[in-house]
Amino acid sequence: MRVVLGVTGGIAAYKACSLVRDFTEAGHEVTVVPTRAALHFVGEATWAALSGRPVATEVFQNVHEVPHVRLGQEADLVVVAPATADLLARAAHGLADDLLSNTLLTARCPVVLAPAMHTEMWLHPATTANVATLRERGVHVMEPASGRLTGTDTGPGRLPEPGQIFAECLRVLESTGAPQDLAGRSVVVSAGGTREPLDPVRFLGNRSSGKQGYAVARVAAARGAVVRLVSANADLPAPDGVQVTPVETALELQQAMTEAAAGADVVVMAAAVADFRPAVYQDAKIKKSHEPGAEQAPVVELVRNPDILAGLVRDRGEGDRPVIVGFAAETGDATGDVLSLARAKLARKGCDLLVANEVGRSLAFGQDENTVHLLRPDREEARTVGPADKEVVAAALWDEVVNLLATPPTPRP
Repeated sequence: MRVVLGVTGGIAAYKACSLVRDFTEAGHEVTVVPTRAALHFVGEATWAALSGRPVATEVFQNVHEVPHVRLGQEADLVVVAPATADLLARAAHGLADDLLSNTLLTARCPVVLAPAMHTEMWLHPATTANVATLRERGVHVMEPASGRLTGTDTGPGRLPEPGQIFAECLRVLESTGAPQDLAGRSVVVSAGGTREPLDPVRFLGNRSSGKQGYAVARVAAARGAVVRLVSANADLPAPDGVQVTPVETALELQQAMTEAAAGADVVVMAAAVADFRPAVYQDAKIKKSHEPGAEQAPVVELVRNPDILAGLVRDRGEGDRPVIVGFAAETGDATGDVLSLARAKLARKGCDLLVANEVGRSLAFGQDENTVHLLRPDREEARTVGPADKEVVAAALWDEVVNLLATPPTPRP
């Protein structure tokens, strides 16, 4: 694979050296295109040594090869890391005042931009608008990391680690070859874990990171669906081309999912919803008493949250749309193992597909891999997927959904 790596003039340019190595060690041919400003941070000799190829720096260098057109035309992937605010602006406005911006204009392959800049620059309305424009055109603009910046500044704007950029590039390349079997379909996905506030500083919650739900949304978008993601407290970048609705509590999630499900072809309830919430919210922080003998903790009364998945099935009525997918995060207990508990949940909820997995402190939640069992009411045997990357699990889920969409509905009991 032919990769063009653009490097712009930011202090994080040195991190791109590791990205060159990631690509070359994976067997890819890398041509580095640094801007003039980037060469103040990392010299041309370094890029040539790491890539094992000549470094392209100027439009008028090797003019007979027409590099300002050829590089973009022949590339299988163009990635810019770091991508400064200036580069984002020039790319969004279609400027072509150096070799890198010319390459971006001529590229017809996937383009990944990894921004790096100070927080104020990243959050500026101009940058926000430029990023939105680029994403609308199909450019994959990563979310910057949050952390230590130049000097003592901290906040969002830090270049993602090279390994993260490399993994994102591979995902983008894989998605470009994805089947478009969800084209024209409207999909709603929930992800993350709800939080039920006790007081202004405390809440009841769970360990869900949202990674699996985000993977489900990302794969659906890659396969052509129009995706709305209802995200409960997930600290993850928005998937490209996906509309994200943030929520916090189970009641907020219920309202958002009920509204979004109207007219949808598929609804996937991947969020981990708190079963209970405090009956009373305390306006002030609950404090422990320092009175002599007052050693007991306060008692918090709980009430049940609504069953959102069952409600979506109930609201569907006798129709066959939307196809509804539920998740069952189980630990197993004295009443049964993970699969038997999941089968009971499938029968109780009435959904079309149930994704069951065993969860725990080091299982599923927050991990990059997952093992799931796909259960359908019309099939006795569960289909097991994994251990595998959560993107692979998401692809298997959508394979099942595509099959359900193509199957004539069976009468419901």
